[in-house]
Amino acid sequence: QEWQNPFATWDPQDFCNISEIVLPMDTYWSPPIFILERVNGQNPELNYMVLMHNGSFNSTRPFQVTLTCSLIILKFPFDTQTCNLSIASFLYPAVTDFVMTTRRTPAEMMKDSQGFFLTDGEWKFTNLSILEYTEVMDDKGFSVVTYVISMERRPTLYILNLILPTCALYLLDMAVLFGPSSLEEKINFQIAIILGSSMLAVILNNSLPTSSNKPPIIGTH
Repeated sequence: QEWQNPFATWDPQDFCNISEIVLPMDTYWSPPIFILERVNGQNPELNYMVLMHNGSFNSTRPFQVTLTCSLIILKFPFDTQTCNLSIASFLYPAVTDFVMTTRRTPAEMMKDSQGFFLTDGEWKFTNLSILEYTEVMDDKGFSVVTYVISMERRPTLYILNLILPTCALYLLDMAVLFGPSSLEEKINFQIAIILGSSMLAVILNNSLPTSSNKPPIIGTH
């Protein structure tokens, strides 16, 4: 966070060339903001800010938050999900008192985020976009900044464990069904395939999230 306070300025030459000082957060006014979608979070212990001689305040406070996002898994495991992180302050109207803007461009933040994100996990961080708008509540406009995060699932594990075995079972089923085997052998093999498909369905059910309105295509077939 960075903001200006024209009443907190001084000439460094009058104070032993001191151009910046570190102060507690409650010493001066600081922007009261919060995350709209936050479900659970860990507040930082860095309750300090840096004051420059020109009245510029700088506060770096890392937050670790857990968000709840709506998932659309119709194309599982080749799905791409988006999650919003909205930062707002509903204490000061945006028109007259409080306006929030981003200092860095989405491309710069995208580069930094890819450096911090775990690259060998299930999800691949693909895009980051920023929306700055005014939210109207009770005939008053309030400044809101929303970060739209796009994540792409890595499908390799699901292809090897689910899709390929399922396709192999059905191809084997078709081969036996139209093969020269006797009726008794076909019935026994069909029962074995049904049991194998049931086991794959159980594995798939344990792997999929339960918060989607539509089941995946691989699950319905």
